[in-house]
Amino acid sequence: MLTYELKKSPGVPLYEALYRCIRGDILSGALKPGEKLPSKRALSSHLEVSKITVEAAYNQLLAEGYICSREKVGYFVEAVERPVPRETAASPEKREELPKPLLDLTRTGTEHFPFSVWSRLQREVMLDYGEKLLQPLPHQGIPELRQAIADHLAAFRGMETDPDNILIGAGTDFLYNLLIQLLGRDKTYAVEEPGYGKIRKIYAAGGVRCISAPMDSRGVRPDGLKNAQVLHFSPSHHFPTGLVTPVQRRLELLNWAKQQNGWIIEDDYDSEFRFDAHPMPAMQSLDSQRVIYMNSFSKTLAPSIRISYLVLPPALMQQFRQTLGFYSCTVASFEQFTLARFLSRGHFEKHINRMRKFYKSRRNRVVSLLENSPFADKITILEQDAGLHFLVKVDTPLSDGELTARLAASGIRVKALSEYYHLPAGEDRHCFLVNYSVLDEAALEAALHRLPEWL
Repeated sequence: MLTYELKKSPGVPLYEALYRCIRGDILSGALKPGEKLPSKRALSSHLEVSKITVEAAYNQLLAEGYICSREKVGYFVEAVERPVPRETAASPEKREELPKPLLDLTRTGTEHFPFSVWSRLQREVMLDYGEKLLQPLPHQGIPELRQAIADHLAAFRGMETDPDNILIGAGTDFLYNLLIQLLGRDKTYAVEEPGYGKIRKIYAAGGVRCISAPMDSRGVRPDGLKNAQVLHFSPSHHFPTGLVTPVQRRLELLNWAKQQNGWIIEDDYDSEFRFDAHPMPAMQSLDSQRVIYMNSFSKTLAPSIRISYLVLPPALMQQFRQTLGFYSCTVASFEQFTLARFLSRGHFEKHINRMRKFYKSRRNRVVSLLENSPFADKITILEQDAGLHFLVKVDTPLSDGELTARLAASGIRVKALSEYYHLPAGEDRHCFLVNYSVLDEAALEAALHRLPEWL
């Protein structure tokens, strides 16, 4: 006789509990192949459950092949191959978890998201569009958002943009992969050295050859692009150095693109946050035939708002429609309509102006704390009045790796400029990035006074 104690579990019917018990015994070998099971009446009486409960459990076991039924004889256990027990894999060595840092200078983010305005616009969109939000979207994104972006680019980036040449996508990662398919894997892509390492990884994962674009004090050097057909760079605010490419160098790079019959991908990431003047006109405004403009709202609004866009030259947009027009738009219509109203009603401009003042004030306070710190004579602040980070050059005999490790042990997490080089850096530059977008000023002041004298 099977002996089970069936206990009621929330959400688990009694018949399923019984089914699991019998199945477990069959798989473990406690019930042997060919062994006869108790009759439904006998088992229901023994367990003090209804006959229907036992019948439902037996029917499930029958359906899954764990038992068989012989007419007027009863139920018998089938020969079921037992699963091979998984070998317990050796646990990978756990990384030594560092304690939560007193100060993290590697984090970036945005603050003061306009929740009240955004939620109000969302309610309006729900009421005004209703079931239209459930319908299929145009491949390039909704016309309302593309028009709002075109108007914004004309007012703030000096770009005359046809909304029909704008393509909306869920984040720049998706758009990078789309460009690989559009421009072709047979081309060589050049990315800035030093630069944002994720771009290189995405291109490499996409199956294209990627080389380093050497830089000097004016940005990417055209003479280092002889073997490339595509250049991906950020002329308005390079990461991580903060360099702004002057107009003469931009013209030289455009001349390179024409001679090579190549393309320039202008990644305008972080360009909105410029403090000493208005953002420079986009490079695309100098040549709309050879420059692919790219930007995102993830930095200016919030990282979770995965709305980015491309402005393609007319020839490339035509090619996209012919060869890749089967792609569906990857951004939900609800978010697109909300952002379109946020842009067209001037909320985005107000938000950027407010955040510029906020970040400029914070940057000035952070710079002041560093300049008045106990080791001010050992540091030089290198800033370009743009973006949400700056560089600090440290006069120290320690290597970059030694210094970052010792700072981490003191509760300060920071990244060295040398970490953003793909090629061997050759020597320690003793430059470190200070991201202040989510910086706790009180924590910074406390950390500065905790630094040991070996700095």
